[in-house]
Amino acid sequence: MIDRTHDLPVARQCQILLLARSSAYYRPQEISEEELVLMRRIDALHLEHPFCGSRMLRDMLRREGHDIGRKHVGTLMKKMGIEALYKKSNTSRRHPAHPVYPYLLRGLPVVQPNHVWAADITYIPMKRASCICLQ
Repeated sequence: MIDRTHDLPVARQCQILLLARSSAYYRPQEISEEELVLMRRIDALHLEHPFCGSRMLRDMLRREGHDIGRKHVGTLMKKMGIEALYKKSNTSRRHPAHPVYPYLLRGLPVVQPNHVWAADITYIPMKRASCICLQ
């Protein structure tokens, strides 16, 4: 797209193509051999243990003698497009056995500050379900 040998300056070519001028001069950095070795090993460990995140992979790599931190492992995982596979919580799906309560503020005109206060605490995880029964 950008032709450096053309009579038109590179800056003008970028302007015509609606590209940032810095992208025309960008040169990707080569990945070092050490990084490639780490990435290969992370990939192999991820295939063996797909549930491991950056912390567990860091610990496994340290046991093998690599001096690496969790953030670096996370960066390399992101660069390779891998992530830990585990069942993630789905807080958006309602349970069919739970009742749906009506929204009592619908249609209520709020005309002044502090007229209505509302809170939704349904997303807060709890250690166990407890029932407070008032009699």
